Amino acid sequence: MGNTLSNTEDPRFSEAWLKLPIDSSQLWLILSTGRLSCNQTTMIDPRLDKLANVLVRYSSEVRPGQLVGISAPIAAKPLVLSLYREVLLAGAHPLVLISPDECAEILLRTGSEDQLRFANPIEMREVEIADVSIHVLAPENTRALTDIDPRRQAIRSNARRPMMNLFLQRAAEKSLRWVATQFPCQSSAQEAEMSLAAYEDFVFRAGLLEEPDPLAAWKSLSERQQRLAYRLQAARELRFTTPEGTDLRIGVEGRTWINCDGHENFPDGEVFTGPLEDATEGIICFNLPSIHANREVCGVRLTFQAGRVVDASATKGEEFLIQMVDQDPGARILGEAAIGCNYAITRHTRNTLFDEKIGGTFHVALGTAYPESGGKNRSGLHWDMVCDLRQGGRIFADGQVISENGRFVDPAWPHPGG
Repeated sequence: MGNTLSNTEDPRFSEAWLKLPIDSSQLWLILSTGRLSCNQTTMIDPRLDKLANVLVRYSSEVRPGQLVGISAPIAAKPLVLSLYREVLLAGAHPLVLISPDECAEILLRTGSEDQLRFANPIEMREVEIADVSIHVLAPENTRALTDIDPRRQAIRSNARRPMMNLFLQRAAEKSLRWVATQFPCQSSAQEAEMSLAAYEDFVFRAGLLEEPDPLAAWKSLSERQQRLAYRLQAARELRFTTPEGTDLRIGVEGRTWINCDGHENFPDGEVFTGPLEDATEGIICFNLPSIHANREVCGVRLTFQAGRVVDASATKGEEFLIQMVDQDPGARILGEAAIGCNYAITRHTRNTLFDEKIGGTFHVALGTAYPESGGKNRSGLHWDMVCDLRQGGRIFADGQVISENGRFVDPAWPHPGG
């Protein structure tokens, strides 16, 4: 079959295009140029190949002979193809699982409680045997689950707890390497209140992929974050304050601070630990919206005593918040405390993958702790909530100010431009 239709004066031309399954942009192409490629495809952003290379070669360090799981929704197909090719070039064996977002929605809306509680043995088996797991985020509708009964979401979350625990344990033991990333899609751009083109630039800039040498840029940020982690490792207690009313003390003595430098989340840029389970005291007032299970919750205010949330409220989504923290005993305890260090991310986009890395923020997660941090809390929940420090916020380590207005006091630690 030929490559093009041409010669607009040929009477057969008008008959040909009327029979083709074309969209309006292709029709315009025919009318203006008399040409239509018979294998018309969307142009692939070459930066996706660059992202795939970093994810496979740097983030997950894929090696020959390994089994690499790639899971993604349908919208992320262009990145999945780049990842598939890159995994093969690394000499490994890719296992691709592409599933429509709607499947999760259908289960939550129509499944029986027995079906909600079902732990899929095939998914569990993949977690047991994979050497590397790459997760791509690309929701077609970021609010698809907003009107789902929170109780049903809590049941499903709790059912996946054994798989989550196994995943985290293998990751802590380094027998499973994983990375999660974002494919720049229309729905996420809309959520961030950007055009798709602007959001694509934002995503690639956040991953330092527009630097002349992205790997060198990540290694430089890693070194700065490691210096910060060394300082925090010596701390017994951190205190966070903001003008909005946050005054939170978190015990961290003896826990391990982890340098997140692009090997698990991508983009990355934070340091975190698992707080002492009974040593969180005070109030935190989140000044950024929080997203969990496609639900936006705003104005969250948590009060802690002896490590547990004793009061929780929100100006939007309070019922969902309460259902989530009541799903099991560990859901009211912090599993993570972290500080954002990626100053290439400067704005909130309603996407936790990016928002928790914003340079000049800190975040905590209710629920399950990462075992490698020394955290012992376990839950079906892991919900990251971000607090902005750039307008009058402070961080204290054992009473000493280490960050003010979102900037670290030590120039050897992460900072804008480095």
